[in-house]
Amino acid sequence: MSRVVPAPDALVGKRFDVAVAKMLGVSRAKASELIETDQADILGRPAHKASTLLSGDAVEFDIAQDRTDPEPIADDMAVVYEDDDVVVVDKPVGVAAHASAGWTGPTVLGSLLRRGVHITSYGASGRQGIVSRLDVGTSGLMLVCKSDMAYKEMRRQFAQHEVIKTYHALVQGNLREDKATIEAPIGRAKVSDFRFTITPMGKPAVTHWDVLRRFGLATLVSVNLETGRTHQIRVHFSSIGHPLVGDSMYGANPVLAQDCGLNRQWLHAMRLEFKHPRTHVWTSVSSSYPADLAEALHVIERRSTLSARSDPA
Repeated sequence: MSRVVPAPDALVGKRFDVAVAKMLGVSRAKASELIETDQADILGRPAHKASTLLSGDAVEFDIAQDRTDPEPIADDMAVVYEDDDVVVVDKPVGVAAHASAGWTGPTVLGSLLRRGVHITSYGASGRQGIVSRLDVGTSGLMLVCKSDMAYKEMRRQFAQHEVIKTYHALVQGNLREDKATIEAPIGRAKVSDFRFTITPMGKPAVTHWDVLRRFGLATLVSVNLETGRTHQIRVHFSSIGHPLVGDSMYGANPVLAQDCGLNRQWLHAMRLEFKHPRTHVWTSVSSSYPADLAEALHVIERRSTLSARSDPA
């Protein structure tokens, strides 16, 4: 769980990294690391370490805490690519990217370490080696860095949007266009600590999508992200009136989700393409739909076929 702290009067006007260092009692270098890894942020506006803390600001901390009980291992998490520099896993639903306050389930990082996979020490404590994350409720490909060199290079590639991340999503309704781009800033919703929304005070977010198949009551799309905001695909499609099937948090039809047997949003990270940090060879890794998403898609296909047969036209 994250916590939000009002900006102390004594720190108003200070650089953000200086303020974080004072608020947490850590070094300025550690404060900069927390800011760069999104473990310390200013609510409602983009912030970096040189930003000035203003009167009325609220600082959000999302810092991983050490667990007192052994973390379970994600035994069903497949490794789809590995060499001395990087490892790409096919993350199942219900597995977090890394440990965080309040999370008691398995994590990608913890499971790799427990399997004996060497991970670089670069990165924030509890998040070392991680340069890009997936939500607990989203399955698919996720890259973790094993070498120090790979961490620095892959962090740069992700920051510069050089990595191509392709998702497949099943959205409710029949999208009007065959392809389009959604560009709208995303920030935390005031109604909940866990929800995000379109807001002028949010961080820039750009989502490109192409229709793969149309079923009438739902549309299967391929999605590419220029940015990697939390819940970006879910928030953007909900904002245009087409929430992801099964995504009750962002307005999906619960009856349709139940009919499809879904307990989470229909979203899967299908393909990851990047320039290998050591060899510079363009590398592409692919996944396939997990059982729950494949079955939900079959349900939608059957309903679409039956609807077409019953249509007198």
